[in-house]
Parts: sequence; C-alpha cells; structure tokens
Amino acid sequence: MMNRETLIQHINERYGIAPEYPWRKYPDYAVFRHSDNRKWFCLLMALPGSRLGLADEAGIEVINLKAAPEMVGSLLQMAGVFPAWHMNKEHWVSLILQGGQSDASLHTLIDESYCLTRKKRRK
Repeated sequence: MMNRETLIQHINERYGIAPEYPWRKYPDYAVFRHSDNRKWFCLLMALPGSRLGLADEAGIEVINLKAAPEMVGSLLQMAGVFPAWHMNKEHWVSLILQGGQSDASLHTLIDESYCLTRKKRRK
C-alpha cells in the first residue's frame, strides 16, 4: 500500500521530479510540477478529514490529481476519492493516499494527471 515515502519515490523514479515545499506555513505540503512549464500534476498534503467532508478530524495523507472532466464523476464513485480540496472540482480530485486504491490504480491516476498537465505540443 502506498504511503508518503513510496509516493515520493515513485514520482521521482518515474518522472525524475522531486517534491517542492513552497509554503512556510505548511512545510509538509509537497508539490510535484513539470520542469518545463512549471504546472502542478500532484499535490501531497496532510489534511483534517473534515476538509473532505469526513467526521474524523485526524490528519490524513491526501493527494490532489488532475483528471479529465468526463472521468471525475466516475472517480468520485471510488472509495477514498473526493471532490478536490482547494482546487477546481471539475478538473481535480482528492484521494486519500491509503484510501483503498491499489498502487497500480494510483500509478495510473498519477500518469493521467502528469499527461493532462504537460506542455502542449504545437502542430
């Protein structure tokens, strides 16, 4: 099951991208972005469950990923997937890192987010 360290390792190995920690107020919030266009494709953070509409106030590891708008509704039917916290809910989802998805499923969703946010090629 993927945890914070294995997620960071996976992204670094797959894309050659290390996390950035841009907020002094939230030193554990990690942003992963493309080196060429600087767009985010993943945000890793610990949030109180209440931010996602859960009754639990305990901190949970969450990742925000971009998804195709036509896929967001289907993704929200999966366990541990929520409308994106603090992002455009039409294009982004929040996933509890240990929310029941397989590592393979998370890898696929990260790949999709990476592809959706990469620099567009000119024709």
